Amino acid sequence: VQLQASGGGLVQAGGSLRLSCVASGSIRSPNVMGWYRQAPGKDRELVARIISDGRTTYADSVEGRCTISGDTAKNMVSLEMHSLKPEDAADYFCGVHELTAPMKIYWGQGTLVTVSS
Repeated sequence: VQLQASGGGLVQAGGSLRLSCVASGSIRSPNVMGWYRQAPGKDRELVARIISDGRTTYADSVEGRCTISGDTAKNMVSLEMHSLKPEDAADYFCGVHELTAPMKIYWGQGTLVTVSS
């Protein structure tokens, strides 16, 4: 399975971006698809995730400003981000965690989000 992320870029504070991630290959269900971010000098952190049954989880820092959606038929997960802040700037990674043995985890390459103040 390979994950291809896209949609990052430069945006002014207060602006919006939509990140997309498409997985090639077969992903076992149930699974969790998510977006994570890593800023320079910081650990990778969860931004949002969606379980294959539709349940979603958001980091407190983005709650109300981001919406994650998944399309299981297309093996795609998207993240809409609004009211972006300079502190949202980071490399954003999509990840998929299969919830059945052997519970593989797949990562995409990062897509850089830069927010100008």
